[in-house]
Amino acid sequence: MKIISHIFCFFFVIIASAQTNDSTTEPKIWSLEDCITYAVENNITVKDAGLGKDISEVNYDKAKSARLPNLFGSASQNFSNGNTIDPITSDYVTDQIYSSNLGFTSAMTLYQGSQLTNQIKQNKLILDQNEFLIEEAKNNIIVSILENYLQILFTKEDIVIAENNLEASEKEVIRSKARLDAGTIALNDYTEAQSQAATNKYNVITAKNNYHQYIIALKQLLELGPLDTIEVESIAEDMELVNLEMDKMNIYYKALNVLPEMNTSKLDIAINEKELDIAKGAYMPTLSLIGSAGSGYTSISDINFSDQMNVNFNQKVGLNLSIPIFNRNETKSAVKIAEINIERAEIQKQSTEKEIFKKVETAYQNGLSAQEQLMAAEASQEAALQSYTLAKTKYELGDLSTTDLIINQNTYTTAQQNYIQAKYLNILYHQLLQFYQGNDIKL
Repeated sequence: MKIISHIFCFFFVIIASAQTNDSTTEPKIWSLEDCITYAVENNITVKDAGLGKDISEVNYDKAKSARLPNLFGSASQNFSNGNTIDPITSDYVTDQIYSSNLGFTSAMTLYQGSQLTNQIKQNKLILDQNEFLIEEAKNNIIVSILENYLQILFTKEDIVIAENNLEASEKEVIRSKARLDAGTIALNDYTEAQSQAATNKYNVITAKNNYHQYIIALKQLLELGPLDTIEVESIAEDMELVNLEMDKMNIYYKALNVLPEMNTSKLDIAINEKELDIAKGAYMPTLSLIGSAGSGYTSISDINFSDQMNVNFNQKVGLNLSIPIFNRNETKSAVKIAEINIERAEIQKQSTEKEIFKKVETAYQNGLSAQEQLMAAEASQEAALQSYTLAKTKYELGDLSTTDLIINQNTYTTAQQNYIQAKYLNILYHQLLQFYQGNDIKL
């Protein structure tokens, strides 16, 4: 009895644990704001851009440290035999000599054609540029989240439309079967009803698959695991679909000041200008302060090791001037390449301006089109609904063929899909135009 009791308790614990796990895997409802906030913090593309900034910070500190003096220590132990020069006394001897040398050397650049200063300034510009690259990565993720989120909402509504059509077509199959048995319709009317039901079932499966594909894409953007389940928050049914009353050029000028791509391009020009200053600095002489301290020991001296290290201790300090005369045109080539890179950066800036204008103009034009489509689709949907309702009434009375009913149903389905497509496109392009002006994306 005790064994049976223990087995019962064991299975009870397993079942309770499974129920607890099931209750904790309920999908979280994500709003658009939740998705954006989470993605900006966790997306690997944004993290990679952050690591690029970390590297630029290291390089900036490295450039500043180049002004500091270096310090190297050295130690050597040597053995020589025969005719040789004593490394400590510089005497010419014929003997076996054991010698030791210890020392420190240091050097500091005093002047190098302002190359160190310009290198520091250039690395600071690169650091600032990486800040904007992070913002650019975040913006790209935000736009992708918005597009994917609205696609999910669209497919959710598309699933509802497809399921309603399937339910209606299944009822039509039942009615057609009854009418076929009663001899009031031909067999082809019944098979058409069956075919339409099968097509609508296929459309439901396709719509659900599209929904899951967009869910997978959203999870990828959020960097969620394969076992994580999510649901998105639907927008309010009574949400006011905003009218696009904006000036295109005003949006464009705001975008030039707000979007990080422009600042990245401007800093790229400044970075290459500093590269030119660095290259020109190689024409100038380099002045360095050098110093050393050391001591040594030799075995042919009668003085012991510690006393020799004290007696032989020496120090040296001096200046070193290096004047470039001819380096096989390396400096000349570096200057020319830097000048070319400045021109390329200026061209890239113009290309960025064109790309931003293309974004704004495309979103603006598509927004206007979506508004007009929305109004037309709404009227079309209402008319198609009335036509479909009338067709169903006629069909139930036997005054309409199955083929005509299916045509009316498909027309209504198309009108519904056109409406929800226009609705979400209208939302998408309005939000994009707001975003290009530096405003937050909100549904």
